[in-house]
Amino acid sequence: MFCSLLPGCVHLLILLSLGSESLSREVCSGFENKLNLLANEDNHYNSLRRTYSGCEVVMGNLEITFVQPHHDVSFLKSIQEVSGYVLIGLNKISSIPLENLRIIRGHRLYEDKYALVILSNNDQERKFGLTELLLRNLTEILFGSVNIISNPHLCYMQSIQWDDILDKSMLPEMAINFTAKNCSKCHPDCQDGACWGPGLENCQKFTKKICAQQCSGRCRGQSPSDCCHTQCAAGCTGPREYDCLACQRFRDGDTCKESCPRLEVYDTRTYQLKPNPDGKYSFGATCVKKCPHNYVVTDLGSCVRTCSPRTYEVDEGDQRKCKKCDGPCPKECSGLGTSALKDTISINSSNIDSFKNCTKINGNVIFLSVAFKGDSFTNTTPMPPEKLEVFRTVKEITGYLFIQNWPDKFKNLQVFENLEIIRGRTQHRSSISFALVNLNITSLGLRSLREISDGQVSIINNSKLCYVDTIQWKKLFKSSRQSLKISLNRPKGQCIAENKVCHPLCSDNGCWGPGPSQCFSCRHYQRGRECVEKCNIYEGEIREYQNESKCIQCDAECKPQNGSVTCASSGNENCVECANVKDGPRCVSSCPSGITGENNTLVWKYTDENKHCQLCHPNCTQECKGPRLEDCEPVGDC
Repeated sequence: MFCSLLPGCVHLLILLSLGSESLSREVCSGFENKLNLLANEDNHYNSLRRTYSGCEVVMGNLEITFVQPHHDVSFLKSIQEVSGYVLIGLNKISSIPLENLRIIRGHRLYEDKYALVILSNNDQERKFGLTELLLRNLTEILFGSVNIISNPHLCYMQSIQWDDILDKSMLPEMAINFTAKNCSKCHPDCQDGACWGPGLENCQKFTKKICAQQCSGRCRGQSPSDCCHTQCAAGCTGPREYDCLACQRFRDGDTCKESCPRLEVYDTRTYQLKPNPDGKYSFGATCVKKCPHNYVVTDLGSCVRTCSPRTYEVDEGDQRKCKKCDGPCPKECSGLGTSALKDTISINSSNIDSFKNCTKINGNVIFLSVAFKGDSFTNTTPMPPEKLEVFRTVKEITGYLFIQNWPDKFKNLQVFENLEIIRGRTQHRSSISFALVNLNITSLGLRSLREISDGQVSIINNSKLCYVDTIQWKKLFKSSRQSLKISLNRPKGQCIAENKVCHPLCSDNGCWGPGPSQCFSCRHYQRGRECVEKCNIYEGEIREYQNESKCIQCDAECKPQNGSVTCASSGNENCVECANVKDGPRCVSSCPSGITGENNTLVWKYTDENKHCQLCHPNCTQECKGPRLEDCEPVGDC
């Protein structure tokens, strides 16, 4: 289908289901093709028609391009709102009926500047083109400017009072050129002689210039009683937030709001946030109870197509959410023996960059001499040793790890320090999942390795390698069939003579190299990835509690105690004393101030003499200094 060829094109309409609320609108995704034609004009038109037919809200850009005289564009009449930009370019028709479009939000701009672009709509050979653009209801462009050029037959645009539609800061950015001749005049009753086309029905509707001084935004008339609510955009039919023709920020049912109902509210009984049964997600400029299918949910409660950087998609219950990455974000890459590297014998300068930011390698990792010496037969240049740093993000190898050559400047395999699992699903010579041969390394440095799922370990003829025979390798194995072959490495006596032995804080399970951070496991306690003699329970800048053999940091809101325990467990409710203030059983940085509570009320608290959070008087609408009504902070002048 042609639509699948166009980036950003989704031709399925989404019905926003808002439960028992009165409003439901058809939403469609737009395009981002600019002025590119990726097929013939008829296929291009069919894609436009499939995408926009019946659509009322374009969640993206409205691009109307390459339309020919025989094409029917009446399906555009249903469009009321565009979240991105509107592009009307390279069309060969006389009229485009966007007569119900009220608002262009400009969340995405054309050339990072324009929200409305009308460009080169004419047929030079037939001296025919766009003569009128019936935007009779367009009264709001929230962000971005206007670009109207090379439309030799387009009339009426010069009459439009753009300062009533655009934000004032966008007016200097306008690029408008009018060359049309023999244009009819606007209807005589059109205010200020402004119109989008012939007839009284096409007069420009003013919702800003005509307002009384008391109005802070849009209005429906010249009287002070005609002011629209501050949450309105594009005009209104009355003074209330549910009388708006469009919303500045969000539409919740038939009401315009500054934000959608929060997904969590403050519970004054448990002193913490809890799920809000009335909470909603923001989907564009609309509040919805559930994100549409194929959208993911962010921590802020928004429906998005893709997660932002440093987050990844994960299923939680019946929702797909964006979750913050703990370390490198998960990224799977193809290893040797799979996909494009199916016939590749070694990692080298031509393929090393494909492993950048990988956390899981599906396949094998092999280093032969051609990696660092190059290969004249295949015209492969030597790989700089610094390129090996890409493997620091790798946590899993599904195949085997085989290293037969390694840079002399690297004394260990520390670029694999985060490698946790070698699965051995494929094996070297059908038996080996981890092999090191003829290397000049002195230690392994594989401090995170916790499992070799299948296959043999073979570490042979590494004349400088110590520590390797201290490791309890069988603790890594998951099958009784697995075996170990370690021979012709640095003799144990020479390693001891050179003091290349495990740190005293390491357990008898051995170590991967020198120092307390290379232990297979700890003799006493573990703090992060390092072995320690004791936890900082009674002293130290950062206090800890002990959980079995691990030292875990107390909550940041716990105040360190002098010579005694600072916290009993994790969480801000387990502090002996608070570093700042206490809200119920919990230590917090400050008392709740204007946090949404149950029944959509705001919770205000003050700090008493014992640094405990107490509720302000119920009639306080802002912060307070005490429990009495007279302790409420005065409301500022309106």
